[in-house]
Amino acid sequence: MLRIGWFATGRGEGSRGLLQFVQDRILQGRLDARIEFVFSNREPGEAEGSDRFFQLARDYGLPLVNHSSSRFRKERGGRWAALREAYDAEVMELLQEHDPDTCVLAGYMLIMGPAMCRRYDMLNLHPALPDGPIGVWQDVVWSLIEQRATRTGAMVHLVTEEVDRGPVVSYCTAPIVGGEFDPHWKGLKQLDLAQVRATQGEEFPLFRLIHEAEYQRERPLLFETLRAVAAGKVVVRGGQVLDDTGAPLNESMPPGLCLDDEIDRAMAEDGMD
Repeated sequence: MLRIGWFATGRGEGSRGLLQFVQDRILQGRLDARIEFVFSNREPGEAEGSDRFFQLARDYGLPLVNHSSSRFRKERGGRWAALREAYDAEVMELLQEHDPDTCVLAGYMLIMGPAMCRRYDMLNLHPALPDGPIGVWQDVVWSLIEQRATRTGAMVHLVTEEVDRGPVVSYCTAPIVGGEFDPHWKGLKQLDLAQVRATQGEEFPLFRLIHEAEYQRERPLLFETLRAVAAGKVVVRGGQVLDDTGAPLNESMPPGLCLDDEIDRAMAEDGMD
């Protein structure tokens, strides 16, 4: 049985949806795993969104561990970069009774320090392809539009000190040309993109279509990645990502395990396509 540690700030619907998607399928017997703990860098009462996330974890009976990074920073004072390692040390102390095989960062809004990266094999969901843009999802979508990209996707990568650039564990792709996309790409030729960003922002139809193409694949990608880890199709160990023969997966191009077939099948089964 795969033992999972779950890290999330729990700000909103996305965090709740990821936890619910995975835990429901564990309960259905579709993944031989157990979530050992849920950790958040917020405490009850800090925000409505995280309080709803905490209630979801409690409803599932999952061990919930909280340590407010906001309160920690106020008490200590100074820049967060100088406080991060001390905060992480306290987090590891709080979690010392747990021994997960792997951890998931699912909407966790803090950057992990070196000690945490050494202590746990942590998987992070990033809303871009292995060779795609870095940054928050909004920046990724605008970058794809600026580049006139033909596809989007998401990846799960190993957490390292280099943000969003750890070894790739898995990825999936989605086309953003053809069909309903094409009229919007054609219309973009007549527009000033800077003006579009300033006036329409995230309501720009092409922006919304590209985001949706990626977003609807995030939950199945995380779940199918955990299934691949549990089945030994991909091995995350000591800062390396290996295939089932022991060969480094990141020596392939593109790096990581492509889960397009599994995700297309899962989305069809769940009526998500």
